[in-house]
Amino acid sequence: MKVLVANLGSTSFKYRLFDMSEGAASMLTSGGFERVTEYTPCIDEMLAKLVDDGHLASADELEAVGFKTVLGKDLSGCVDADEHVLAALDGFQEVAPAHNPAYAEGIRSFAERCPRARRVALFETAFYQWVAPAASHYAIPKAWRDLGIRRYGFHGASHKFVAERSAELLGRDDVAERVRQLYLRGPGECDGPPLRVLSCHLGGSSSVTGIRDGVAIGTSMGFSPQSGLPQNNRVGDLDAMAIPYACKMLGLTLDEAERQLTRKGGLLGLSGVSNDARDVRAAAAEGNADARLAHGVLIDSIRHWAGSFHFRMGGAEVISFTAGIGENDAELRAAVCAGLEDLGVKLDPTRNAAVTRGAEGLISADDSAVKIMVIPANEELVIAREVFRHVTHQPSLSSQST
Repeated sequence: MKVLVANLGSTSFKYRLFDMSEGAASMLTSGGFERVTEYTPCIDEMLAKLVDDGHLASADELEAVGFKTVLGKDLSGCVDADEHVLAALDGFQEVAPAHNPAYAEGIRSFAERCPRARRVALFETAFYQWVAPAASHYAIPKAWRDLGIRRYGFHGASHKFVAERSAELLGRDDVAERVRQLYLRGPGECDGPPLRVLSCHLGGSSSVTGIRDGVAIGTSMGFSPQSGLPQNNRVGDLDAMAIPYACKMLGLTLDEAERQLTRKGGLLGLSGVSNDARDVRAAAAEGNADARLAHGVLIDSIRHWAGSFHFRMGGAEVISFTAGIGENDAELRAAVCAGLEDLGVKLDPTRNAAVTRGAEGLISADDSAVKIMVIPANEELVIAREVFRHVTHQPSLSSQST
């Protein structure tokens, strides 16, 4: 089975084509487009290139297309990308304006150009379907809750990959298999002792998730991807009263306040230098006080959320770092783990410094009770696998409401 993973960003379109022979994923090719304003022409160009390069005999040979959809109203999980998905994307368009319209256009375009291909949406919120109500609701009026305002969580594919891969590295096949079957069968029982993972997805967009026996128990992101940790230019957590106060004192409209928070906040807003953590770190090393503040706030927020999940799970066996910052910033990893020896967390400085870009590695000391790992992100692989499982086990077209 040939599965195409379509990643439609706010201004980009990236793709990977997999051969899923008996479920074992083999990537055939990848590519992408930047500064995208319309996705349909890019899809046309991509399909022509896949045929010209010999990866497909024709567009009809494509058997499935997977979409990393972000947020749907009253809908989550791994489901067929049909009219129910399009309605769900439209229902939360105001919450995810940079992504939901893009995925809606992509789904419609593939439906027209590859009508024989099964279209499957894997929502970023899917990994958090089983989070307890007490950990997923805000203390807001019922009328607000009825609108669907609650903590959803994102980066689900990335955290799911960490859950599976960390279990494999520790020889916990029972947990790894539970993760593989999660969207098909829901949470099941594991045979061995608890496996508790603090998963730190740190990149242009960042989040921390607590995972017990392969199932998320909570995450730092909430109703939208704007919450949780400070990110490249997203503010992260913010007291709700700050917005009306700033609007009154600065004479801002609500739309302008939203624009500033989503485009001028985060690392950019704190540092005044850049929204790229590498630039911020370099400026901090040169003595820029605002850059040092930005770096410190990010580290403090990571430790805050990881500490919260450590307490809620009663401990941890693994701390994992993934995504661009998590995989490549040894100094940040060391700062996050500093002073935690009494909790069984002991980093090996030599191992930590030796991890190269894109490499997997164990960076904890031999006598560390908690294993500290670097696990490169592979969201596209997760999507390809889940699309294959969905198509194989769900032959009829159907969407599942939450």
